[in-house]
Amino acid sequence: MPLFERLYNFAHWLTQNRERGCSVCAAEGLRRVRQKLAVQAAGQMFTPDPTFRKRIQKSIAASRSPRWRRHWLPVFAAAAAVLIASAFLLTQSHRSGERQLISELVDQHVAALASSDPVDVVSTDRHTVKPWFEGKIPFTFNLPELQGSAFTLVGGRVAYVNQSPGAELIFRLRQHQISVFIFQERGMGGAHGNEAVRTALSFEVRSWCHNDLCYFVIGDASAQDLNQLSGLLKAAD
Repeated sequence: MPLFERLYNFAHWLTQNRERGCSVCAAEGLRRVRQKLAVQAAGQMFTPDPTFRKRIQKSIAASRSPRWRRHWLPVFAAAAAVLIASAFLLTQSHRSGERQLISELVDQHVAALASSDPVDVVSTDRHTVKPWFEGKIPFTFNLPELQGSAFTLVGGRVAYVNQSPGAELIFRLRQHQISVFIFQERGMGGAHGNEAVRTALSFEVRSWCHNDLCYFVIGDASAQDLNQLSGLLKAAD
């Protein structure tokens, strides 16, 4: 028997028997039964369709949107801005350090051009120049075989950058003099060669690092000539 019908029969029974017992209790019981009947009848008047249910569920989900987004989104945005600014400043500082380093090496190259004795060891033989640096710098390096090329080794001397000793090799190409600086990468203070092609104060500059050594090729020869000498040095490394 349906619940509605059972409630109706119970309400009818209370009406018929209200004189047999407590009239107050019977009236209260009848009122509650009628209230339940009214609620049940009202509930059967409207049955939501699936579309309505989905709309209500979406509304509830939207009202429960994570509060942390509203509270922490500005914090995340500020943190991202700080990281971007820090990366930019770090990049600018790194570039500034590289420019300063290149400028210092160009100055040393110009000093060698102006000097009557640009090298401390004079020799066209790489087997003479390379051993001369032993004990004077804390690393060793290889020199390229220049036979068959347009370059001539003039000699070398000890150079310094950031108080770290390195080698400066002088090569001649026709009327041009080219300086090749070699330093340990750990002594560059964060500013070192990175396969860069630069022009500084009318001089062509090539730089790269390999096997903990950084190379800087500086001269007033053409870009093609410096690329060729750089290729010979890389092949010998």
